[in-house]
Amino acid sequence: MINQDKNKYNTPKYRFVVRFTNKDIICQIVSATITGDHVLAAAYAHELPHFGLEVGLSNYAAAYCTGLLLSRRVLKTLEMDEEYEGNVEATGEDYSVEPAETRRPFRALLDVGLIKTTTGNRVFGALKGALDGGLDIPHSDKRFAGFNKDNKQLDSEVHRKYIYGGHVASYMNTLMEDEPDKYQSHFSGYVKKGVEADNIEEMYKKVHAAIRADPTPKKSDKQQPKQHKRYNLKKLTYEERKAKLIERLNALNAAAGNDDDDDDEDDDE
Repeated sequence: MINQDKNKYNTPKYRFVVRFTNKDIICQIVSATITGDHVLAAAYAHELPHFGLEVGLSNYAAAYCTGLLLSRRVLKTLEMDEEYEGNVEATGEDYSVEPAETRRPFRALLDVGLIKTTTGNRVFGALKGALDGGLDIPHSDKRFAGFNKDNKQLDSEVHRKYIYGGHVASYMNTLMEDEPDKYQSHFSGYVKKGVEADNIEEMYKKVHAAIRADPTPKKSDKQQPKQHKRYNLKKLTYEERKAKLIERLNALNAAAGNDDDDDDEDDDE
């Protein structure tokens, strides 16, 4: 990734990096340099509430939204967002961006890290979002959700179902009918936000439209703490240490003086 052709000096090779935590999805456009990696743009699943997605921030559909957000954000940064709109409506079919007459599409290579690249893994949801957003990423449709090993074809309807959270809606309906108590606990966040199985697809469509309308990072409404927590002792200055030492010495001298007075009283008796 660092080797350069002589006629392409200092031309970076970009990676589309996807990482998952227990509650978040991280997508970055990264280039490698001798001094270290340089992040051109980044998008996180915890940003999706600003675009209307407040629940289910770590599933396949959320990974698609995060990849779409990163692709639109990096293209807007490079002023290529109007030239490369990508696949505006997600149909589940494989999509590859076509080169325009003026500038070539932004190219990056998928970096999955230590993730097991099994068929239907969430990392390929993020990949699909980036592809539909207008990035040029070499790929195959064999790992998308809905790929059939028998006939070796991608079932676009199944893939579309995953992109719009249809698998979540199906599980919600199943739990609601069979185990209502488990549904209330398992989907408590959805119940609290008023998200039902019937309106999940419409919710994701609105999220996709909001991302395309303005993918720029939103400032957090959370107020900065007035006083930061400290988990270690504050470092004292020289004068403070000197004053503290004098105070301790005076306390020791006073205690020693009281002990001498008690001994003198015992001797008098």
